[in-house]
Amino acid sequence: MRISIAIGVLLIAGCGGSSSSSKPESPSPVTETTPTAGEAKHAFAYPLARKVDQIDDYHGTKVADPYRWLEDADSADTRAWIEGENEVTFAYLEKIPTRDAIKSHLTTRWNYERWGTPLREGRSYFVEKNDGLQNQGVIYTMDSLTGAPKPLIDPNALSQAGTTALADFDVSNDGKKIVYGLAAAGSDWVEFHVRDVATAKDTADLVKWSKFSSPAFAADGKGFYYARFPTPTAEAALAEANYFQKVYFHKLGTEQSADVLIYEAPEHKEWMFGNIVTEDGKYLVLPIVKGTADNNMVLVVDLKQKNAKPLTVIPDFAAEFAYIANDGPIFFFKTTDGAPRGRVIAIDIRKPERAGWKEIVPQDDAAAIESASVVGNRIFVTYMRDAKSAVAVYDMRGKRVGDVALPGVGKAAGFHGKRGGKETFYSFESFTQPKAIYRYDVARGTSSVWKQPKVGFSPGDYETTQVFATSKDGTKVPIFVTRKKGAPLDGNAPTLLYGYGGFNIPLTPWFSVPFMTWVELGGTLAVANLRGGGEYGEAWHLAGTRDKKQNVFDDFFAAAELLSKDGYTKPSRLAIQGRSNGGLLVGAAITQRPELFGAALPGVGVMDMLRFHTFTIGRAWVDDYGSAENADEFTALRAYSPYHNVKAGTHYPPTLAVTADHDDRVVPAHSFKFMAALQSAQAGDAPVLIRIETQAGHGAGKPTSKRIEESADELAFAFHALGADDVVMAAVAGAAGAPAAR
Repeated sequence: MRISIAIGVLLIAGCGGSSSSSKPESPSPVTETTPTAGEAKHAFAYPLARKVDQIDDYHGTKVADPYRWLEDADSADTRAWIEGENEVTFAYLEKIPTRDAIKSHLTTRWNYERWGTPLREGRSYFVEKNDGLQNQGVIYTMDSLTGAPKPLIDPNALSQAGTTALADFDVSNDGKKIVYGLAAAGSDWVEFHVRDVATAKDTADLVKWSKFSSPAFAADGKGFYYARFPTPTAEAALAEANYFQKVYFHKLGTEQSADVLIYEAPEHKEWMFGNIVTEDGKYLVLPIVKGTADNNMVLVVDLKQKNAKPLTVIPDFAAEFAYIANDGPIFFFKTTDGAPRGRVIAIDIRKPERAGWKEIVPQDDAAAIESASVVGNRIFVTYMRDAKSAVAVYDMRGKRVGDVALPGVGKAAGFHGKRGGKETFYSFESFTQPKAIYRYDVARGTSSVWKQPKVGFSPGDYETTQVFATSKDGTKVPIFVTRKKGAPLDGNAPTLLYGYGGFNIPLTPWFSVPFMTWVELGGTLAVANLRGGGEYGEAWHLAGTRDKKQNVFDDFFAAAELLSKDGYTKPSRLAIQGRSNGGLLVGAAITQRPELFGAALPGVGVMDMLRFHTFTIGRAWVDDYGSAENADEFTALRAYSPYHNVKAGTHYPPTLAVTADHDDRVVPAHSFKFMAALQSAQAGDAPVLIRIETQAGHGAGKPTSKRIEESADELAFAFHALGADDVVMAAVAGAAGAPAAR
């Protein structure tokens, strides 16, 4: 049994109150046009996108949407525009002198063995591993921690291009069956298959049209629970809004059409469900969310009673309640109820009223709880202290019995296992240290390295420090700065500033091959912990949502200004990057303060803040963004929506947007429309380009080969735009003449 809920990946992040005063024009062939008044004649022969007379009325305010036709990703016009944009973009990228060297360096650095944390079921360990340059990780079984791994599921054999990826999986309690999800071409849609572990052969079981759901085996292993959406039409599968999710039970050996409906809420079409089978097999826990907010209801089904109706344990969406473990009817939850930084409580589900709740681990006012789990009758609580991990261990009554000694400043994750287990596993990584896997002996309270990756550079040659910028309203904003030890603070270092700032997602230190490549090749990396994220608990998150979203951008501007003030870099040598909600961040940054930056890399960004809710799972993001349906929220959204704030005749920094034609999380229309507007408005010769990947999606499951190619293009573009090609070539030459890395 694995406690994992896919709801949290809606945006990794991801209904208008408007009426159209004129219907969108039918697409017609893209023709070359003369720039209208106020538009600049630029040096690049972009495929000039026609403008349509699309005007929407939002609460009495008329808003133009001239590139509405680009929302149809499969139309002949849009496909022709995509082809034309890629021709311009790749013609430019191919001329960058450092591109091949950067790609070669990335390929070398990516080629290291990467392990996941092992899962023990029955007599076997199950673990995911990538040999290095494999497009997708492979699931292996091992008889012991020192035994030879045996391949069980290899998605690389399922697609020549490596675009079929593993999604979540679960293993039966006896270790004899595994249910696993497959996602094609980067889509969020998942198909579940079942494999016999002994024979490594699939059964005939097939479950389709699941999304944002993890499978959960019943205690007897005869079937599994999952959530799915109604079957979409082929034309709408990648763009249609997702509503009416339901929870089902699939009995092994039967057709999906015979699956038993466990729970639905047709009167609440936006509700989405987790499905967790408790370790004792007696209960099915159904966390319910309305969107991306962590606040959730909780229902519990007694699986020992036939046709039992769900018991409502948490009746509203006032706070987060994440199931941890249970002692029969006593359930343990990590919650933000009465504790914005988190606490652990116990609830007797027979008497779930608040008066009977018992606090087990109180809130720590100096740190936020990121996760909690129970292994070996110990509660492992992972905290964030100034965005860095710390792990404490408690007994089941809440007495602190120790801490997990982490090997440095970084991110720890894992700590899963059995209630009576003697061991658990966790990963630890930092900006300069790849993810290592540790085994923790519960009885002894000691850690030992199980798998330590070997990379071709010496992490000790680099350092990460934490500095704090002061935002517009006086808020202190943490920034992790990673660079080569002893590098001068002369304001000339090509610097990459990365941010996200949303959906309660914290940016704790993690290892990234592109990030480390940037630093190895002479750059400085800065990662800002902006409001809207989860670094300091729910209050920090809420301070960057809805009508307070501008705080996120102001935090980002403060980080950029500090990097220049303290001598790390200067505006002409500062590139910014973010993906998804971070792509929105970059789009808003360059439309509000273009003079602060020397280059911009918005990835799969949410750029149309008035229509995001009309596509796929975008309606769930209203929790963070608000909705144009509400007049007050429309005003705030319109004020920063990147697409709607592009101004003709502005000198925007060199920009390379990246998206994918199969992204059904943040549909590519966001980037299409924004970049069409930016190209039309750009003054001067700075390139504003869009790189459109085919047969790929939002990012999860992207093949290693495509990740290397995209990263090489982004890094090469940024170094080149910052006038730092010489820095890269000097670093490459120095590495070629250097002794072998330790």
